[in-house]
Amino acid sequence: MSQEVTEITFESLGLTKTLDKMTAKELRAVIVAKIPSIVGAVGMQKDELVKAVKDVFGIADAAGGVSPYKDQICTLKKTIREMRVQKGTVEARQERTKVRRKINKLKKRTRRLARAL
Repeated sequence: MSQEVTEITFESLGLTKTLDKMTAKELRAVIVAKIPSIVGAVGMQKDELVKAVKDVFGIADAAGGVSPYKDQICTLKKTIREMRVQKGTVEARQERTKVRRKINKLKKRTRRLARAL
């Protein structure tokens, strides 16, 4: 009953993207397949998965982390969803065009906020 301990390096995982860019599904697949030391990956959220992988390999978290505009982006996206519903109910073509253009402006604003740091 001897267990073989294999040394796992971060480079041996063969990741094509950074940990932050990977989806939770991709992270879970990598953890289950290649990092047996992390237990309970199936029930973890993405931020927990990234933190667990970084802890295993001793990678320090970046100072930036979450965007300081995250709350503002979430509220803008909420208004975009509401405006999309409103666009579906509006009958007049000009009003629908106005709503569509406002949605487009808000989408641009969210992208700018996400890029800014």
